[in-house]
Amino acid sequence: MSRLLIRPTARLAGEVAVPGDKSITHRAILLAALAEGRTVITGYLPADDCLRSLAAVEALGVPVVKEDSPRPRLRIDGMGADALKEPAALLDLGNSGTSLRLLTGLLAGLPFVSVLTGDASLRRRPMRRVIDPLRRMGAELFAWGGGERAPLVVQGRRPLNAIDAELPVASAQLKSALLLAALSAEGTTRIMEPARSRDHTERMLPQFGARVTVEESGVSLTGPQRLRGAEITVPGDLSSAAFPLVAAAIVPSASVRIPAVGINPTRTGLLELLASMGAKIGMEQPRGASSAFGGEPVADLTSQAAGLRGVTASGSQIVTMIDEFPILCVAAAVAKGETVVRDAQELRVKESDRIAVMAAELRKLGVGVEELPDGVRIAGGASLRGAACHSHGDHRIAMALAVAGLAAQGETMIEDVDCIETSFPGFADLFRRLGADITLEAD
Repeated sequence: MSRLLIRPTARLAGEVAVPGDKSITHRAILLAALAEGRTVITGYLPADDCLRSLAAVEALGVPVVKEDSPRPRLRIDGMGADALKEPAALLDLGNSGTSLRLLTGLLAGLPFVSVLTGDASLRRRPMRRVIDPLRRMGAELFAWGGGERAPLVVQGRRPLNAIDAELPVASAQLKSALLLAALSAEGTTRIMEPARSRDHTERMLPQFGARVTVEESGVSLTGPQRLRGAEITVPGDLSSAAFPLVAAAIVPSASVRIPAVGINPTRTGLLELLASMGAKIGMEQPRGASSAFGGEPVADLTSQAAGLRGVTASGSQIVTMIDEFPILCVAAAVAKGETVVRDAQELRVKESDRIAVMAAELRKLGVGVEELPDGVRIAGGASLRGAACHSHGDHRIAMALAVAGLAAQGETMIEDVDCIETSFPGFADLFRRLGADITLEAD
């Protein structure tokens, strides 16, 4: 089990590229598996979560070639959904909730049996929201834990039935699972959300030749549809860029530039909130939605040291920055004045209970935090002090605490940081290149 040692850092400076977007990599891999013809995915994220999706499509009989230089690249030779075959063993998805939910939707439209499982954390994640609408579409699904959790048995069916689905929460994973199933359904599947969630799947489907209709209230797809191979370049992950961006905002004399980051408007909530806190976040060379980037807009992002102030965040704002909650809490801890985050109850069923864990770990660093049922109240203006912290096996918690350690007095130690490989391989190296005093130690 590895640990990070972080000492106070007086200056961060330089240009660094963050790894490819995790959400986009997952979707490109799964759509490539369903497509006919070769798909080339450049700049994909070679981290554990995405590699779980990749191993799953290989288990379905899809040929994959990985290249590491000069950039990570995948060649996936799809033969269409009809050529996919029943996996010979369990599909172990590790800690990847995206793999579990999206693959459940994909497999629902394939006429064979699959069994999906993962680590102890993944087996605690709720699945009823995915299972119920897929059963309405005609697939048979069986789950452990009273029908709520993985391991999950999927007996797919082809064709499925089209349905109208009104999602109980704004969830890109649930929406994407149903869109993948809708590709194998007869008729029009309509998916309505209470708020707009990430739209990477809707943007990428047309790159593979699919027809999808996006409206203010939701999205619809008329099936069955066949996909064709595509060339996709994965932009830098905004959720990963959030860590050096916030670090630059809270470390004195800092100036950081991160090229070619995805700025999908359903993902930019943290950038907007940081700006309202007084952060000096810049956006250079913005490129509009491009087929080269899977239909995603891209820009170079900059951040400089700034005095931050507390804010209130709730409602639809939270949907567009749900993964950035841990690093927002760090920014709030050093900001002047109180920050209140509400309507974030979905965070209680992530890799960890992120609300409870961030509250507990920030208190170790000397931050005044009140845990709310659906969020937190952070006093702000804290003089952070180094402490022994724990990631609780959650990659975003580990990285957020590391950033806090840069602005703390004394040494901060974070236990159990192997989980960072889930989304941000090379995290410590990247921060060292910017000038951070950060050391990765292995037992």
